[in-house]
Amino acid sequence: MRKRVVITGLGVCAPNGVGLTDFTYAMQHGKSGIRFQPKLKELEFGCQIAGEPLIKDNLVEQYFTPLQLRGLNASGIVYGVIAGTDAWKDAGLPISPKESPDWESGIIFGTGILGVDKFRESIHLVDDKSVRRLGSTTVLQTMASGISAYLGGILGCGNQVTTNSSACTTGTEGILMAYERIVSGKAKRILTGSCSDSGPYVWGGFDAMRILPRQYNENPPAASRPMSATASGFVPGSGAGALVLESLECALERGAKIYAEVLGGAVNSGGQRGEGSMTAPNSEGVQRCIVDALENAGISKSEVDVINGHLTATAKDTVEIKNWSEALDRQGTDFPFVNSFKGHFGHCLAAAGSIESVASLLQFGKKELFGNLNCQDLHPEIVKIVDASRIPQKTRAYRPRILAKASFGFGDVNACVIFGAFND
Repeated sequence: MRKRVVITGLGVCAPNGVGLTDFTYAMQHGKSGIRFQPKLKELEFGCQIAGEPLIKDNLVEQYFTPLQLRGLNASGIVYGVIAGTDAWKDAGLPISPKESPDWESGIIFGTGILGVDKFRESIHLVDDKSVRRLGSTTVLQTMASGISAYLGGILGCGNQVTTNSSACTTGTEGILMAYERIVSGKAKRILTGSCSDSGPYVWGGFDAMRILPRQYNENPPAASRPMSATASGFVPGSGAGALVLESLECALERGAKIYAEVLGGAVNSGGQRGEGSMTAPNSEGVQRCIVDALENAGISKSEVDVINGHLTATAKDTVEIKNWSEALDRQGTDFPFVNSFKGHFGHCLAAAGSIESVASLLQFGKKELFGNLNCQDLHPEIVKIVDASRIPQKTRAYRPRILAKASFGFGDVNACVIFGAFND
């Protein structure tokens, strides 16, 4: 029998809440973290709003040493270290002593692009023939694995310490990578998650593609509208989410609290064939990913009672809902409850899957379904497939049993993880 894997710790650094307490309150009460960004207006962006975590300087000082803070200019690393360290503490795990690492614990923490502002700073110094002013942490802040390296050193993890990157699928893919390592017996626990930098140099390419909403600069909270008839593009976001995955045996042995169980999942690619492209999913690939995830988890299609979709507030939302319906062979009032959290904090890019997974898992403990923001005017094509009662507008009492969380990313890559309520 393969090892059972559970989630024993959560951490989050999101646009609508830094730390589990504030984030949970924001999700329960429909609080948006999407705000006007003066810098984007100054740079003449069409979309001048975004989701960015609000972090006080004195908070950062609690997570980094004075030496680490010297020259630190990588927002993704800050977000990831806060979320990852908090998840470790939430799991009740100790930091390894200086003499020896914890050989049974590892880190798989992903990102899309890291240290953009540090890169920009470094380019100017090099071009000004001031390379000696770059500082000793420039490489660490700009290498993709910088986030896992920082966390690995802070926590003292001696198992695999690495970084994955699969665009918007990164966080969800990382959960499955961690799950597989524990199932195979190669680690007892893995801290997994993902992060994304903030700022115009990250978001500019999307503004240039004209896939961001431009008519909500004076009303930011209303801009991200998943599944809505008036959806006009995704709002860019940033931050980090983190989860501690652990073998059930180890969790029970140390008396850890358990949020939920990871039952299984699947990753694949649509190969950019059929209607799939660099920026659009191949529907057959999406459906195969969902079906394969259920088979891997040993779950029937009828058992899924909650979906947390990718659902970015674009025209592709209708296609995604259709894919879920066809993959599960369900529609109308038989369709699972479905939510998208991008109305709360936008599309956090590489951090999306991990932040949304943290929110999804909180629903198990709270015995609630968090509502969908800004989709009172459900898209008519979606209503043809899903009864409106299955898309809650506000948080409601409910005890999830089987939750399917999926992410679909640029490059036509897919990941779907199946979470289950824990019953020992």
